[in-house]
Amino acid sequence: MSLDNLLWLTGDGITAIVVVLLLLRRTYRTLPVFTAYLIWGLLGDAIQQTVAPNNYTVYLVGLIIDSVFQFAVLVELSWSVLRPIRSSLPRWSWIAVAVLFALAAAVVWPFSSGPGVSAFSLVGRLNIHVQITFSVLRILLFIGLAGCSQLLALSLRDRELQVATGLGFYSMVSLAVWIHHTGQVPGPEYHRLDQLVAASYICSLGYWVFSFAQQEAERREFTPQMQSFLLAVAGTARSTRMSLEDSPRGNDRKPGK
Repeated sequence: MSLDNLLWLTGDGITAIVVVLLLLRRTYRTLPVFTAYLIWGLLGDAIQQTVAPNNYTVYLVGLIIDSVFQFAVLVELSWSVLRPIRSSLPRWSWIAVAVLFALAAAVVWPFSSGPGVSAFSLVGRLNIHVQITFSVLRILLFIGLAGCSQLLALSLRDRELQVATGLGFYSMVSLAVWIHHTGQVPGPEYHRLDQLVAASYICSLGYWVFSFAQQEAERREFTPQMQSFLLAVAGTARSTRMSLEDSPRGNDRKPGK
């Protein structure tokens, strides 16, 4: 058995264990998109490896679905972190979170390339852009949650931080390998580094198995400072939204009325 096949089988096997733990611990209730993303990963691998290997159309469709899932996971994690005060936030606040990630992705996307990428096929170029863009976003999310863990009342026993930690580690390895690839001549060592990225994801899966096998900590309330700050931001956003909605009505009024 080749190393690539061994990594693939090991990754899918541990992913299946993580999914079982998410279901047993009922974590899927708070992180349904993340759970569905892991299930999709198993299904997508099975389709690409057995049903339609090396099929251009299948790979492109899979890449698009995977990208949507990755974006949704980032939004879900961020929105889940705000669980203690979500009842006090406007109902559309999750849309604001999604817009922030979309803007960040738009900024990162043009820079997620490198020498020789222009010579790749369309799918190859898209794959590079997607991988690097989401690696950067996942790292930013991990740094943000870890750096503000005290203010957000997060600990390593909270599922959101556990998921972000696993994604952050894998993303850091993936980004480091990509940076090294930009000045590397394709060859045997080139692919070995890609295998290292796959191995790092298996390490993240192993961390999730260890973490999800333990009881989740009861979610604590935010610190008063963070709660006041988030509610103030939400209030400002609500006021801005209402003023934008009212401005066309004011413009339609006739002079003197």
